[in-house]
Amino acid sequence: MKWTLSQLQKYRNKDFPIDETIRVDEIKQDDPSIREVSPMHITGRGDIDSTKVTFHLKIEGYLILPCSRTLVDVKLPIYVETSETFLLQTSNYEMEEEVHQVKGDCIDLMPVIREILLLEIPMQVFCEDVTHEDAAPQSGKDWEVIHEEDQSKKIDPRLAGLAKFFDNDNSSES
Repeated sequence: MKWTLSQLQKYRNKDFPIDETIRVDEIKQDDPSIREVSPMHITGRGDIDSTKVTFHLKIEGYLILPCSRTLVDVKLPIYVETSETFLLQTSNYEMEEEVHQVKGDCIDLMPVIREILLLEIPMQVFCEDVTHEDAAPQSGKDWEVIHEEDQSKKIDPRLAGLAKFFDNDNSSES
């Protein structure tokens, strides 16, 4: 995913299709919580003119991350559509979108793709099956994990008397 400017200029005002499968295993060094990275399938096109190169990309694959609750592996599907613009010469005008300045005579999409993948990782990932055999325990001596759904249905026994307060108040008004 690296091209010299002279290679790209051959495609100026022509179709520049992109269809590659790449490995981005080095992303695990950037975020140690990533346990595995699938090969990423990159498709799209490049629009090349005299002042800039814009890549319209779709990135597909998956990451394996630990479940925030049980620490088992969770497969996080990745599907990202993005447009990345590289300015070939320094410009003084403002653009609405974020652009990349070309350093040297090459455009390398790998750092951009790694950054996009890192931004796709949510703060917390949860697995569907909490009874998985490799899962962290959900209870122990004098403790248990309480889920929000279950908690909203239960009434704290210390406050149970207050629930009757409004029932008695409404019945006296009728």
